[in-house]
Formats: sequence, C-alpha cells, structure tokens
Amino acid sequence: MSIQGIDVSEFQGRINWDAVKAADVQFAMIRAGYGAGSVDVQFRRNAQECGRVGIPAGIYWFSYAYTPQMARKEAEYCIETIEEFEIAYPVCMDFEADSVRYANSKGVTVTRELATELVRAFCQRVEELGYFAMYYSNLDYLNTLLDTSLRDKYALWYAQYNTSPSVDGMAMWQYKDNGTVSGIDGPVDMDVAYYDLAGVISKAGLNRLKGKEQPPAGDPAPGGVIEYTVKRGDTLSGIAAANGTTYQALAAFNGLKNPNLIYQGQIIRIPLGTGAAKPENYTIKYGDTLSGIAKKFGTTVAQLQKWNGIADPNRIYAGTVIRVR
Repeated sequence: MSIQGIDVSEFQGRINWDAVKAADVQFAMIRAGYGAGSVDVQFRRNAQECGRVGIPAGIYWFSYAYTPQMARKEAEYCIETIEEFEIAYPVCMDFEADSVRYANSKGVTVTRELATELVRAFCQRVEELGYFAMYYSNLDYLNTLLDTSLRDKYALWYAQYNTSPSVDGMAMWQYKDNGTVSGIDGPVDMDVAYYDLAGVISKAGLNRLKGKEQPPAGDPAPGGVIEYTVKRGDTLSGIAAANGTTYQALAAFNGLKNPNLIYQGQIIRIPLGTGAAKPENYTIKYGDTLSGIAKKFGTTVAQLQKWNGIADPNRIYAGTVIRVR
C-alpha cells in the first residue's frame, strides 16, 4: 500500500486546499509550530481547510529542545495547539540540523545519547497525551545520532530524496522537496505513507478530539468501552453476537436510529460487561510475523486475521496496533 501526501508550513503561503484536494493528495502533514510554543502562522487555516475539504492531516513540530525536559514541553505545546482539530495522522517530532545548531549555540553538544533521549521524551509525552507519536530523520542522523531502539517503539518518517529509500521499515517516506501540486505556489515536499496510518490510529482510539472520548450520559458500561471499526459486509447483529450483546443494545448505546444502516469505517462503541472479555492489544514491532505473534499470545493466525481484518497474513506493518486476545 502507498498513500500519497505532502507536508506544508507557512513557507508554502496561503494554500488553495480545494485545488490540492482535486490533485488527489491523500494526506497532509502540517507544521503546527516550533520551539517553545511558537505557532506556525498558517497552521490554523491549514488545519481548518484540511478538515473542510476532507484531507486527513497529521502534525509536525520543529524542535529546538536540547534537554529531555524541553522536548517534553514542546510536545505539550504541540498538543495544546492541535487539540481542537481532527488529526488523523501521526504527531511527529522534527529534529534536524538547525536543531543541532541551536543546541550548539547554547553550549550543548548533541551526542547520540542526547538526541535519542530528546526524541524519546517528545514521543513519550505525545503518547501520554493520547496521540500517535512519530519522529522525522534522514540517513545521516539514523547512522550517527539516533539509536536504532527508537524504531522498535515509534513510527519513522524518513527523508531521502532519491528514487528509492536506503532503509526499510519506515511508516512514511519524504521522497522529494521540490514537488509541484496544484493550489500551492512554489515547491512542496512530497511524501508517501506505507500503510493506513489513519486506520491504525482510529482503531487504537488515539488522536481523539478533546472531550470526544467521553461516553454519553447514562452509558451502561460498567466494564468499560471498546471501539470496533465497521468492515465491508458487517451487520450490527453480527457485531453484537461476536461481542456477547444484542443489536438493540448496540443501537441504543451508539444512538443509531436505524440498526440496519451502518457503513464501512464507522466506529461502533461496545460496552463491556458480563458478555465480553476486554480485548488485549499488541503493537507490531519491526521483524514480527503474524504466526510469531499468534504463538506468543496463545492464539491462531486465522483468529488474528478475523479480529483485525487482515487479508494477507504475510503483510503486517510495524506500528500497527492489533487485537491479540
């Protein structure tokens, strides 16, 4: 799978997002800001316009942190800036050469250990705040500044302007910095996502709008709530039967006026009580196989496919959250 996108900031000026949408751009990574709370002057408009025209958006924050505490604070500034918007793609830390130069100007030498800790601190705080974390890097920094352990935990947005990337296992590749897209004056960065990041994030219940995670008043959910993404061919009665409840209960719980009318991609909230055990999830790591995951959790490949809608058991991706029990 390859999903075509762009990344933008105030340097692209005032974008005509209707024209961008018509150019078949499938997602956009938007700079929300930089450093200690400086908001990109085009951020709010870019985020609002992506929502209006229906382009799924992700976020990046350019870092000037040179201590882990500063990196965590940058993550908080970032989330405070974006929390009123629908964010379908990851929230990314952008740590580049200018970040290192700024640290040097403050008398700080950025070592591999420090750079790794900065990225980890930012991404960890993003996750604590309920968002899907990612980090941006290039081949030089992967080789010299960032520990490989980061890729076991966080999604990588990899930058290399070439016909093909020199590494594998990344979630997203920035393959060009001089692209041309209708609606944008001048060059723009071009990206490709290698798997359905928006689907993974939605399924994991991350990147929720502030307050959106709160259940309606009076929800009878003593055991908690899980969310199920409707797949093609699903029926509400079938979903109910698989989760030990009734379609009438699900319809009432989700405010569905017509239980026969559900659609692919819709989120169905399922109350957990006496009829259903709370599922256990697992985040796929680089090098995992579905058969290995099945063995680890005492289940079968077929069951994992059924729970997670996996058509090809040989095609799974690092960073994907799947149900394992």
